[in-house]
Amino acid sequence: MYEKLIAELSSPGRNAFSLTAWNGEETSVGQYIPENLLRTEPAKLPEVSKIDIVRHFTRLSQKNFSIDTNFYPLGSCTMKYNPKINEETARLAGFAHTHPLQPASSVQGLLKLLYCMERSLSALCGMDAFTLQPAAGAHGELTGMMLIKAYHTKKGDGVSRTQVIVPDSSHGTNPSSAHLAGYEIITIPSDDRGMVDLDALKANLSSRTAAFMMTNPNTLGVFEKNILEVADMVHKAGALLYYDGANLNPLLGICRPGDMGFDVVHVNLHKTFSTPHGGGGPGSGPVGVKSILEPFLPIPRITKNNDTFLLNGYCPDSIGKVSAFYGNIGIIIRAYAYIIINGINGLTRVSELAVLNANYLMSRLAGSFNVPYKEGVMHEFVISLKKEAQTYGVRAMDVAKWLIDNDIHPPTVYFPLIVEEALMIEPTETETIDTLDEFIEHMMAVKDTMRGDPSLFHELPRTTEICRPDEVQAARNPILTWHDRN
Repeated sequence: MYEKLIAELSSPGRNAFSLTAWNGEETSVGQYIPENLLRTEPAKLPEVSKIDIVRHFTRLSQKNFSIDTNFYPLGSCTMKYNPKINEETARLAGFAHTHPLQPASSVQGLLKLLYCMERSLSALCGMDAFTLQPAAGAHGELTGMMLIKAYHTKKGDGVSRTQVIVPDSSHGTNPSSAHLAGYEIITIPSDDRGMVDLDALKANLSSRTAAFMMTNPNTLGVFEKNILEVADMVHKAGALLYYDGANLNPLLGICRPGDMGFDVVHVNLHKTFSTPHGGGGPGSGPVGVKSILEPFLPIPRITKNNDTFLLNGYCPDSIGKVSAFYGNIGIIIRAYAYIIINGINGLTRVSELAVLNANYLMSRLAGSFNVPYKEGVMHEFVISLKKEAQTYGVRAMDVAKWLIDNDIHPPTVYFPLIVEEALMIEPTETETIDTLDEFIEHMMAVKDTMRGDPSLFHELPRTTEICRPDEVQAARNPILTWHDRN
């Protein structure tokens, strides 16, 4: 059933609340706001009753697709189940009722947790220090680029090192973050195994290179077997190696970015460490560094003096603050609970199962679909529907719509860009073999339907509120408010 917009539920004169003054008389918001801050005209807001608001947003929530309701194999996003005990931990009164402006002496327990979280991430990633300030993965990338720029500036070659190299399989935020930090972007190709082309890297490394950004395993799910050689080449050129931690899930307790030669890493707590994400937030993207970059980390830094934890704001080479206060604390608490509950053995098992699940799906689907890169696949893999598009006129987007009608969230489509008609599939470790087998059955049904009636795909989905949106028009001519629509 179509759910009306909140503006469509509006009726003049309705309201959901009223303010009451201390004397019990009804009053207006304007009495509490300085006159110079009041609007000259009333805001064009919906006028609805409280019960209409409650019912509207409850109905919308019931239409949501979530990891709590259905399989969510969204490649490179690690949409794993979020244990509810993490939520309960973050809502403990001692955490939830803390004010960010309280003196450090009154929040020693929270500071200790944050300090231990930094040390835990350092141990898991092979880094010397961490900051928890960045509020998302891309924010962590930008912070990492700022650290790299500060490092080169301190060395005296900040003006000459103007380039950042990225592979053609990189996450789109990598070149964007480096560009935002003021760098020129050099993109190099992957080889026929889906790994970094070493000859291309060597040809582009120079005295102008500030850093090489990559993730391992990469977005194809392939582990970069030549990573130590890559690190050596980058360091000999005087540049730094940056690790995009979005794909950290298959490495926990098995290998560490720091041991591979990476100098700086961001970690998506809202992926690997099981905190809720999607729909634009919440998120957290802590950044870890080797000792050469530690002086440049954002302030304040959490330090320990005997049994007292302090916020140290004096770090003369710091890049300064990158977030208000000390990051997205609620997400950090959830992630720390996840680490403590699992322990190193549990985290290792997490990665082992993530790799097992991905390889199980790949091996079962490879006989019916083209998997262009199979070597060294870890937590995710990519199917190409190029042949199906040419033969049946059924594209990756069409298959995505088919899966929606069958209560499965589609994999990531059309990424990475180096694979035509790509479906990037990441099952994570939390799914059972029953769920994986069900997904395989649906994919086999996709192939059968292509052969039988491919035109059917162009009418899907049929079960959603909006059946077949025009994605191109939605991107180019978005209607963002009710008033724009009218």
